[in-house]
Amino acid sequence: MVERQIMGGQDIRRALARVAHEVLEKNRGASDLVMVGIYTRGVYLAHRLASNLLRFEGSEVPTATLDINLYRDDLHARRRPIVRPTDIPVPIQGKTVVLVDDVLFTGRTIRAAMEALNDFGRPEQVQLAILLDRGHRQLPIRPDYVGQNAPTSMDEQVRVRLVETDGVDEVAIIRQGSSN
Repeated sequence: MVERQIMGGQDIRRALARVAHEVLEKNRGASDLVMVGIYTRGVYLAHRLASNLLRFEGSEVPTATLDINLYRDDLHARRRPIVRPTDIPVPIQGKTVVLVDDVLFTGRTIRAAMEALNDFGRPEQVQLAILLDRGHRQLPIRPDYVGQNAPTSMDEQVRVRLVETDGVDEVAIIRQGSSN
């Protein structure tokens, strides 16, 4: 197994600062925004983006957590899914929801997240912020905000490690059984 770091802590901080500025620019400020992080790492990234928005704009943006495990299309193939609490502290009806996740791959996680959001209301708009887009989409889903694009092969895995869960901020690509 060969692991190659593609983003370090400083890279992640810069990417999230840039994404926060892009969110502010596209939405002409932070009013009517709700940041919704998808468990697990998307939750921490959503909080970091909301902190950046507060620092840049002076506006506190509500941050929510979303568990999608019961909305996944591979639920039948998984053993007992771990269901975490979804916490959406404000109504999302008529708001702009920024869904936040760490890696965009096939698009199936985002499809499940949009389905889960429907149980909480109908946002005016749903935007997608991703730390890393690795390609290989199976569904027609495109992010609005991308920290970094990193085309990968199907035999590679991406590992996002964050201080909150792993003690370090980094993104690595792991290739099984190769030294290339």
